[in-house]
Amino acid sequence: MAKVPMDEQKVARCRAIANSVADDVQRYIDRHTSVGAERTILRSYGVDGLDDRGAPLVNVAVDRYQKEGLLGRGISYFLGRALLAGAEDVQDAAERLAFGPEVDRGEGGPDLAAVKAVLDPHAKAALARVDAARELREGKKRKVLPGPTPHKYVIVATGNIYDDAVQAKAAAHAGADIVAVIRATAQSLLDYVPHGATTEGYGGTFATQENFKIIRRATDEASEEYGRYIHQTNYSSGLCMSEIAWMAAVEGLDMLLNDAMYGILFRDINMCRNFVDQYVSRRFIARAGIVINTGEDNYLTTADAVEKAHTVLASQFINEAFAKRAGVREEQMGLGHAYEIDPWKEDSFLLEIAQAQLIRQVFPVHPIKWMPPTKHKTGDIFQSHVHDAMFNIVGIATNQSIELLGMFSEAIHNPMLMDRYLSLKATRYVYSACKHLGDEIEWKADGIVAKRAVQVLDEALELLGEVSDQGIWESISKGSFADVKRTRTGGKGYAGVAERHADYLNPVLDLLEKGAS
Repeated sequence: MAKVPMDEQKVARCRAIANSVADDVQRYIDRHTSVGAERTILRSYGVDGLDDRGAPLVNVAVDRYQKEGLLGRGISYFLGRALLAGAEDVQDAAERLAFGPEVDRGEGGPDLAAVKAVLDPHAKAALARVDAARELREGKKRKVLPGPTPHKYVIVATGNIYDDAVQAKAAAHAGADIVAVIRATAQSLLDYVPHGATTEGYGGTFATQENFKIIRRATDEASEEYGRYIHQTNYSSGLCMSEIAWMAAVEGLDMLLNDAMYGILFRDINMCRNFVDQYVSRRFIARAGIVINTGEDNYLTTADAVEKAHTVLASQFINEAFAKRAGVREEQMGLGHAYEIDPWKEDSFLLEIAQAQLIRQVFPVHPIKWMPPTKHKTGDIFQSHVHDAMFNIVGIATNQSIELLGMFSEAIHNPMLMDRYLSLKATRYVYSACKHLGDEIEWKADGIVAKRAVQVLDEALELLGEVSDQGIWESISKGSFADVKRTRTGGKGYAGVAERHADYLNPVLDLLEKGAS
C-alpha cells in the first residue's frame, strides 16, 4: 500500500523517549525480584509436584522464604545450599526448602562461590531444555511451512482441554493458521499455576503445562494432516506470567499474549510486581524464540477509539522498549492494535485504515497483531458479519501479520464450531478478493487518511513526552492509558515483591541476560 505521511524524526524521538521511560523502570526491576519470578527459576531447575493439600511445591518453598524476609537472596541461593548440604537432587533440595524442620537463614556454611558452582550445571541444563524445545518447534516449521500472512488466528475455549484439542484441529481444517486456548476467567489473578490436565473452566481453559502438551500434540497432528504449520498460542499474563512463559518455552508454543502493562491496567496487578514479572517472562520468551502479542487493543475497549488512538501507538513504543531490554528481537514483537471505532461514525473505515497503515510503517519488521471489533458488536449477527468483513479488508490491504478473526456471534455466546467456520470462510474470501488491493491504493497528500496518520503520530509523541516528564508510575496513576488509573503500591501481588540483597543469586537469569548457550 502507498505509505501514509510519517515523519521519521518524530518516530525516532518517540523511540528515544520510550527508551528513557523503560530505563527508569528497568532500574527498579534490576533491584527487585518477586515470588512469581523465583518460582519460575525453581521450575526451570526441574522442581515439580504438589504438597499434600494440592499446593505447587514451588509455591510452598518460595512462600516460606518470602514470609521470613529472605527471598531477596534469591531462592537459588538456598537451593544451592541445600544441594551442598546433601540433597540428592534439585527436587529433594526444593522439598527441604519447603518442608525442612528449619528455615535456612543463610548463616555460615559454604560461600557464595561454592553455591554458584553447584548450581552451574543445573542452570545450563535449564536453558538447554528451552533450546531443545525451540529447535524441535523450528524443525517442524521447516518441514511443514506456515501459511501466508496475515495469519488467521482463532480461539478455542470450552473449559475442557480435550474438547479444546478437537476444536483446535477442526479450526485448522477450516483454515486457521493460529489457534489460541483462552484462559479460564480470572486465572491471571491466581498466584499459582494449576497442575495437570483440566476439564472444567468458566470462560476458558486453565493454562497448565500438561494442557500445553495436549494442545501442542493436537496442533502438530493438524499440521501434518493439512500440510500447513499450525501455530499454538496461550496467555502469559497476570500473577504467574513468568511461570507460564517458562512452561510455554519448554512445551514449544509459538506465541504468547504478553504485555508490559496489560495486567496493571486490566487485571489490577500491582505495577511493581507486573514490571518485574514481565521482564523475567520475556527473558525466557526471547530465548525460546516465541512471538509475543501485546495488548494495546484493549485500550480502545475502555477509551474512545478515535480520541485515544494515539495512546495505542505510544504504548507500543513503550512495549517495544521493554521487550528489547529483555532481549526480545523485533521479529518477535507482535504489537497489538484493534478495529474498534464506532462503525456508524462517518469515515470510520478511513480512520481505521490510517491507523493500521501508520503502525505497519512505524514497526516494519514486527509481526503486528490486528484485533477485531468487539466493543460495538450487538446481537445483530448480519451487521456483525459485515463489520468483520470491513476489518478483514483493512488487515489484508495494510499487510497486518497476525489477525484475530472477528466472530458474528461475539455479543451472544462463545463461538460455536460453525461460527468459527463461517468466519474463516468469509476471511478467506476477503483475503483472496482483496489480495493486491493495497498495491493499487495511493493516498491524497491532504486527504483524511494522510491527515489522520500525521495527527496520531503527533499526539503519541506528545503523550510520550508527558509520560517521560512525570514517569510511567505517575502516568498510570493518572489514567494516561486506557482511561484506567492504578497506584504504585495498590493492586494484587505487591506483597510478593522483594528487594534484592547485595549478593542476590540467580544463575538462570544471569545466563539468560548473557545470552550464553
